[in-house]
Amino acid sequence: MSRMNLDPLMTFPDGSLLVISTQCSKEGDFSCALYSAIVEKDDRAAFRSISNHLSASTCMTAQEEAYGYALRLYPRSVETLKKPPYLIWAGPRTAVSS
Repeated sequence: MSRMNLDPLMTFPDGSLLVISTQCSKEGDFSCALYSAIVEKDDRAAFRSISNHLSASTCMTAQEEAYGYALRLYPRSVETLKKPPYLIWAGPRTAVSS
């Protein structure tokens, strides 16, 4: 998880989570992906991809696309599904040499 920023959108009845990952490329484009996550008591987690990366030129647009996709998948969760904005992964930091 060190390379992903995950934000929980909702908890399923079985205790698993619907999470979103928002990433920013070096070129400045944004993408979001939805995952089902089961987190163990020792913080180990298992993820299952629910969507491909939904890309857009702005962060909010990518997150709104992912939110809309989640609503289509889980229409009964409209009241409990967390709305954007979500956490953002800015990508790996590059080392600057002096």
